[in-house]
Amino acid sequence: MEMKDRHSSFLAMEKSSSLLEAMVDLSANMVPLWVAVLIGLFVGWIWKPRWVSLLFLGVRGRHRLVWTSPPGLGVRRFWIALTASVTAFQMLKECWLKFKAWKWPQTQSPEGIEERERPLQATDSGAVNLARLAVGNEDLRDLHRRYYYKDGGLPWELMMERSIPGMTYQAWRREPQELKGPTEYRSLTIFEDAAPEMVKDFYWDDEFRSNWDDMIIYMKSLESCAETGAEIAHWVRKFPFFCSDREYLIGRRIFESGGMYFCITKGVPYSKVPRQKRPRRVDVYASSWIVRAVESPQTGQLTACEVTFFHSEDMGIQRDIAKLGVRQGMWNCVRKMEPGFRKYMVHRKASATLSFSASMAQLVTRVPPSCFNESDMTAWKDEGNEGAQRNNQNGKGWKWIVVGGAVVLACGLDKGIVGKILVFGLARRLSKLGRRL
Repeated sequence: MEMKDRHSSFLAMEKSSSLLEAMVDLSANMVPLWVAVLIGLFVGWIWKPRWVSLLFLGVRGRHRLVWTSPPGLGVRRFWIALTASVTAFQMLKECWLKFKAWKWPQTQSPEGIEERERPLQATDSGAVNLARLAVGNEDLRDLHRRYYYKDGGLPWELMMERSIPGMTYQAWRREPQELKGPTEYRSLTIFEDAAPEMVKDFYWDDEFRSNWDDMIIYMKSLESCAETGAEIAHWVRKFPFFCSDREYLIGRRIFESGGMYFCITKGVPYSKVPRQKRPRRVDVYASSWIVRAVESPQTGQLTACEVTFFHSEDMGIQRDIAKLGVRQGMWNCVRKMEPGFRKYMVHRKASATLSFSASMAQLVTRVPPSCFNESDMTAWKDEGNEGAQRNNQNGKGWKWIVVGGAVVLACGLDKGIVGKILVFGLARRLSKLGRRL
């Protein structure tokens, strides 16, 4: 019996010692964590906002206010309660406005939106084809510079590399210069056994897009140009549940140079579609891609198609949240392109007629490769901008004729200073009239 008692007491001591050692080890491991928590609280209290001090002062002095205020001073208590309520309301309002501006930043101020839409409002009543003027040669040159890393932007940061049978994908991103504007994304997609003409039509065909892009809930062509293939389209895209849907007014056009297709889409102002609260309109939007044939890694022949994609848009969401959402949802959206493209190839073989968007994709503006040289940039002019440039030149010619005539009248007919002032004033009014004409 004594031996059993000694053995049980020894086991109990051993268990207690092991438990004590575990507690000591746990405490030792928790010391750095508690030190970090205390340092964080100390630093946070030093750098706390002003409203935290006011709130702490109100909570600390509430009991003292209740117990030290003599009974019967109802007016004083009412006044203190009213002042505290107004202060708390202002504090909560300021906090809500700061949180709202942080999570849902405004893309543009109302003044900026009005200035942006004013040029198109002035030409809506005329016979000018707005789709033809939506995308021009400057957009093409800008895309060409981005493709060859000549735009002077920041270096690209690799985000992901993925591949599935029939397609490989790489994606990069970078911040804009001086942190003005949305985050920019660049991707490289290679389709096996694909022709550039078919890939170009696949990206352009809005009528078929709903078969592989589940974010599009509405699309309509608003205006188009039968000569250049330029178009203005109206899109509504579905966003996650915590955001409202987004509305896009997109101008787009396809150029071809040296066997490469430059497909350009960007946000454009269009006053014929009124702005509404929902869906929220995205004003800053640029999404373009370059399609060309490349050698297949498997066969070594020009049977693959390379798509270089550039995208940036101001969705009205806080920058870090937008970057996290794009990173998490990018591959889920991209991997649907490969099976969607194979379905599109079958659809094109079975269909005898092209959809409206696909037929517009056949109207490609061909430009010589020399137009991208820095020395030859001023020599090449886009067809869509010739009319506007001609009107500006005519207006300037009329202005100089009027001013020259005024100088002749002022110097030849009247020698007095008053007469010269009157003649120049009349010439100024006539020049303004010439600009309006």
